[in-house]
Amino acid sequence: MKHFKLLVSRQSTHHSQEIKSPVLNSSRVRDHLANERTYLAWVRTSLGLVGIGLLIARLCYLIPDISAKNNQILFLSLGSLCLGILTIVMSTHQYFLVRQKIDGQTYEPTGGWIVVFSSALLVLAIILVYGILNITDI
Repeated sequence: MKHFKLLVSRQSTHHSQEIKSPVLNSSRVRDHLANERTYLAWVRTSLGLVGIGLLIARLCYLIPDISAKNNQILFLSLGSLCLGILTIVMSTHQYFLVRQKIDGQTYEPTGGWIVVFSSALLVLAIILVYGILNITDI
């Protein structure tokens, strides 16, 4: 039994000396993972906006009375599509910018483009509600 403990002890110390993995800063890894989660959330948002735009455009073809009487539907569809495309472009740019700042340890949170994007979503939602209420009058 004593010989077995000594053998295990020698193997474990010998084994731990052979395997050396680089020690990563767990805080930095966590920051990068949070940045990727944020990016994926923005991608989901952009896909939703593009989907809404395509749905509205498809409704115009399915219900011809709507498209003939209301050009706001077309503008709403194009606006949603453009906002979705802009969201994916801006979020990709922001992802790489934050990634670079995390690596350089110079990251400072910004909120300017989020305010602009939120305002654009609010305007789109108001137009969408107005357009839906206007369609019911047809």
